[in-house]
Amino acid sequence: MPAPDDFEAWFRLLQTPGVGRESARRLLAACGSPEAVLRASPATWRALAGAAVAQALAQVPPQFDARLAAAQAWLDGADDRHVLTPGHPAYPPRLLQTADPPLLLYVQGRLSTLSAPGVAVVGSRGATAQGLDNARQFAAALAERGYVVVSGLAAGIDGAAHEGALGTLASPGAAADLEAPDANADRPGVTLAVIGTGPDIVYPASHRALAARIAARGAIVSEYAPGTPPLPENFPPRNRLIAGLSLGTLVVEAALRSGSLITARLAAEAGREVFAIPGSIHAPQSRGCHALIRQGAKLVETAEDIVEELRQHGTTAAGFTATTSSTSTPATAPAAGAHRESTAPIDDSPAAADPLLQAMGHDPVTLDALLARTGFGVAQINARLLELELEGRLARLPGGLFQRRSAG
Repeated sequence: MPAPDDFEAWFRLLQTPGVGRESARRLLAACGSPEAVLRASPATWRALAGAAVAQALAQVPPQFDARLAAAQAWLDGADDRHVLTPGHPAYPPRLLQTADPPLLLYVQGRLSTLSAPGVAVVGSRGATAQGLDNARQFAAALAERGYVVVSGLAAGIDGAAHEGALGTLASPGAAADLEAPDANADRPGVTLAVIGTGPDIVYPASHRALAARIAARGAIVSEYAPGTPPLPENFPPRNRLIAGLSLGTLVVEAALRSGSLITARLAAEAGREVFAIPGSIHAPQSRGCHALIRQGAKLVETAEDIVEELRQHGTTAAGFTATTSSTSTPATAPAAGAHRESTAPIDDSPAAADPLLQAMGHDPVTLDALLARTGFGVAQINARLLELELEGRLARLPGGLFQRRSAG
């Protein structure tokens, strides 16, 4: 990390209200260092960044000493906490290749994770049960192949992706696994969480135990200072880091107006691969993925599709082993809501032979549709639906819909 004096100068520059990333970058390019920027004259500030920035730099930011002390206390609180500037040897090189690399990164965890080959797995906060299963299974398969799974620690697809990478595949009982940071420690999987809060704040709070496991096996990254709350305006800029740290971005489920589509666009603009899982034409959570596919994203049905595409572009996870094995055979995951008559069935477990599951298919379905397809009575179907739900074989969706879940 920078020397104490260096960190204070970086912190002062970047915490000054009104001095955004673009202005800070111009000032640093002209002056050479944050210390030199702060020593420069108001006339220089005005010439380089405008009168408003010059006026802001002429004053000490409100509560600066307390905020600096809090940031320093966070850094000193554990050996695995770091702050990186673009000149630091551990600063991720893929971020330096993007148009807007952060000038200061707060990291908790293993620094080697930042430079390892990564694939982003992102999607809706309001994901379907099948979408969560897909995220876990794709993440697990990518982790087994040696890729770091990059996501945003948000509710929904993000959390499921982190869980899958860490080995928490089965939904029943998964919450219990997350209570212990060392749970599943013998399973492969490294994951990286890019957050939109300070590094000392976990959002949502229900992901605290998951965040502890991520830091132990991978890393948590933020460009926001300790103490920064979950402000809505901080999450879209966070998405550029998810895209920038990754060789490619997989969108599992996304509505047409979604932060995941921002991540995908930023990935494409950075020259990275974009992948999308197709789903039901009736599901709002699939429309964003379908839009991406129409725009040129690669449609994927298994994690092997992603690995093969990255291999064709000369990017693989070879050489990064950490707690993973580069020779593992990847698991595959089904495409949400996809009908694939000529390929292997999504679920080849014995439970797939259940006539109700077969009648259900893989799209969300109503009770009336099941009655028409099977000819069973209402009481018989309701009893079996409850049994399948308790077994984790199907999920109840809003609007009286049911959807089959893939095997974990």
